[in-house]
Amino acid sequence: MPKILGSSLAEHRERTRDALFSALSSLMSERGFDAISLADIAARAGIGRTAVYNHFPDKETLLLAFIEHETSAYVTHLRQALAEVSDPVEQLRVYVRQQLSLAPSYHFAPGPDLKQVISRDAIARLRTHVAQVETLLRDILREAIRSGEIPEQDLDAVVPLVHSCLTGRPAPRDEAARATYVATTESFVLRAVGAPEGAVPAGAASVA
Repeated sequence: MPKILGSSLAEHRERTRDALFSALSSLMSERGFDAISLADIAARAGIGRTAVYNHFPDKETLLLAFIEHETSAYVTHLRQALAEVSDPVEQLRVYVRQQLSLAPSYHFAPGPDLKQVISRDAIARLRTHVAQVETLLRDILREAIRSGEIPEQDLDAVVPLVHSCLTGRPAPRDEAARATYVATTESFVLRAVGAPEGAVPAGAASVA
């Protein structure tokens, strides 16, 4: 009989899912999703391969559950960070920095684009998760327009452009290079949406 993780079946299932999510995240930081098997994930998680099927029938289902879990946690954290500032331009800075702080595995940089290796149904579900984050950006920009801090603009076009800029590639791992990258990207996004010229990105002055 498989060993139960935790004091109850519910805790066991939660711990097992967490272990599988952690394993998938770790593997996707090393190689593309297409090059990962359920056996690889089970081995990295330290879980019997057959036991994985008690939780997920295939690796695509596991991927979608992982993304849903990560998105929910990220959106909650982002909302809390945004609630600490009221000015929409400052909120945009927070949004940019939070997006750039995401782990590379969340952006799924290694290997082929996920859209090339997962089903159409999975692609549609992925878009709903992206939309949760983009909705926050849209609300920030809409308020900045309403308050007159940035000019009127087509948010249907601008939101995907800003989001693509922030998720196109992972930030450098070197601390100095990362600081420069974040400050430069933040400044670029502020200029792109028409924020006041005097708006200096937080931390930019300390970056050589």
